[in-house]
Parts: sequence; C-alpha cells; structure tokens
Amino acid sequence: MSADTDTAAAVTDPARRGTSPWVLMYHSVAEFTDPAEDPYGITVTPAALETQLMWLRARKLRGVGVGELLRARAAGRGRGLVGLTFDDGYTDFLTRALPLLRRYDCTATLFVLPGRLGVDNVWDPLGPRKPLLTAEQIREAAAAGQEIGSHGLLHQDLTAAPDDVLQQELRGSRDLLRELTGTLPEGFCYPYGHLDARVVVATRAAGYDYACAISPGRLEGRHALPRTHVSQADGPARLRVKQLRHQARELRRRVLP
Repeated sequence: MSADTDTAAAVTDPARRGTSPWVLMYHSVAEFTDPAEDPYGITVTPAALETQLMWLRARKLRGVGVGELLRARAAGRGRGLVGLTFDDGYTDFLTRALPLLRRYDCTATLFVLPGRLGVDNVWDPLGPRKPLLTAEQIREAAAAGQEIGSHGLLHQDLTAAPDDVLQQELRGSRDLLRELTGTLPEGFCYPYGHLDARVVVATRAAGYDYACAISPGRLEGRHALPRTHVSQADGPARLRVKQLRHQARELRRRVLP
C-alpha cells in the first residue's frame, strides 16, 4: 500500500459512514446595495439574515454552534438543530449578527484568526476591506455564549503549507485561542475550504474534535464536515431547495456502499 493510500485510510472514521449534520456557512453581515461591493459573495445584510433565521424558526429548526450540534446528535437530541458557522471573525458579527442570533434564540460557531487580530481580510485581493475582531472582541463573543473555533493563524491554504507551517497554523492557533478565551477550541475550519488527507490527519492529531470544510468529497467525516454556503440571494424558497439537496445527499450516503 502506498503512503498516500495509508494517509487517506487514516482519515476514515465512523462519522463517514453515518450522516453529516446540516451546517450553514456564513461570513460577514453588513449593509450593501451593489453586488460589486461583495465580489466573493460572502456578505448578507441583516435583513437577509433575519429572514433566514425566521425561516428556520418557521420550520421548527434552531441554529446552534457545531460543537453543540455534534454533542446533541451523539446523545440522540439533534432533531430540529442546524449548525450555524461564521468564518473569518469579522467585527460585524458582534454588531450585526449577534443581536439577531439572540433574538431568534440561536447560537453559532465563530471561526477566528488569532494571528490577524484587529486587522482586515488582506487575503481577499478584490476587497472590500472588512475589519477583524480584536482579542477583546473575541472574548466578548465567547462571553455571549458563542462557540469560538480556529480558522488557522493567517488564513493560508493549508494544502500548500510545509509541515512546520501546518503545525503552527493548527496547534499554534489553538494555543493562542486558549490564551485568549481560557478554553481550548473544539473546532477548526479549513481556510478557503481547501483540504487533503495530510491536512485532515494533522487537524485531528492537533486535538480538534471536529473540523468544517465546504465540499470535502471522499474525505468527508467528523474532521471534514460539509457545509452549505448561504448568500444574500437565499430567501425561503432557495433555502428549502438547499435543505432538500442536503437531505437527498445524505439519503444517498445511507444506501450506497
């Protein structure tokens, strides 16, 4: 067996044979009127987020952080729960998203970058520039009952990172977040959604209980959870289609060998 095959086999775990929870992926919540102001499609307005949370409530669904969701599912209490994640750690999470999450009795996992505290999203060349949370603001979000997870240190493509950089992004960011919040983060989120078998194995070895991806393919499992991107265009009808697609996909996973 080749080394690559060994590595791929190492990421297989029982979660791959079960179903993956429905997890919604957000980034920024801010006002904008022109699509050119959101070239990467990562922003929803507060009004759109509220409509989406109202849709969840109308369907008797409640958004929670991924750690809480996984624990509830393990205890047989996951029915009616949906994962909510916010990547990158923009300051608008506190000012725009958090008040709405509280209004609709939801929580979320906020994946932050402890190596880029208080700066901006320099990795997005087309902009617009969005400020990132400071250390104090991350602590404020944690105190408000939101789960804090790691998005690495600097928002790097980990599949292209040498081993020493990969370890610093995974373990270094986890240690820094423990210093900031007093708690080791349970979850990790792969920058850009990029992952491979080496990165997944390293993430699990770094002590994370789970990790979020976007479309992880054959690597799907507890350390490569798929997520559904939610955009400004996703009103009730589109959310229902995305929910049905997730359900159909999970049904196929149950019946296929």
